[in-house]
Amino acid sequence: MAAGGGGRPPGSDSSLEPYVQTRIFKIIVIGDSNVGKTCLTFRFCGGAFPDKTEATIGVDFREKTVEIEGERIKVQVWDTAGQERFRKSMVEHYYRNVHAVVFVYDVTKMTSFTNLKMWIEECNGHAVPALVPRVLVGNKCDLKDLIQVPSSMALKFADAHNMLLFETSAKDPKESQNVDAIFMCLACRLKAQRSLLCRDLEGRPGQARRLEPAPDASGKASCPC
Repeated sequence: MAAGGGGRPPGSDSSLEPYVQTRIFKIIVIGDSNVGKTCLTFRFCGGAFPDKTEATIGVDFREKTVEIEGERIKVQVWDTAGQERFRKSMVEHYYRNVHAVVFVYDVTKMTSFTNLKMWIEECNGHAVPALVPRVLVGNKCDLKDLIQVPSSMALKFADAHNMLLFETSAKDPKESQNVDAIFMCLACRLKAQRSLLCRDLEGRPGQARRLEPAPDASGKASCPC
């Protein structure tokens, strides 16, 4: 069987515009069990809150194709078990070739917030490059009377770890735009980051420079979109 050439899909007309492969961004979601990681991925990829969820066993992922500045990009959101007994066999695969990381805690459970240090250490222990964007998400903010983690505390933690902070609710339909913003912000940053990196590599063969998100007026990292 003859090999296809030029990355063009079978049966395509060579007189048409060249086939452009859709880029894939792998975003992993990390945090304790029952903080709402699976519900966040459902809300972003499916636009709805699941009627019933069970504990994630191993690794699962969902995907959504988005358009940014005229380019179609496939966002793969990888959801992992928060329980250690379900993670051991899959954790290496989970961190491989990751493009961005979302750390999630439950605003009504202080332990899920204090455990973030453990999740960050695990992430760093698997050699995730410092260049990989990371964001912090406080979920279940609709439960206002039960909040244990004040926004000021979360913001201080996010600043200390050079992360953007999002507070949202995967359950509340009125918060759906905020959930979308988490993943779209990361996709925008990744697209801009890679475009700049390619431009720099073209200008300086064999060299790459470290790219940092531009600070806003308050000094915190800002989303490029």
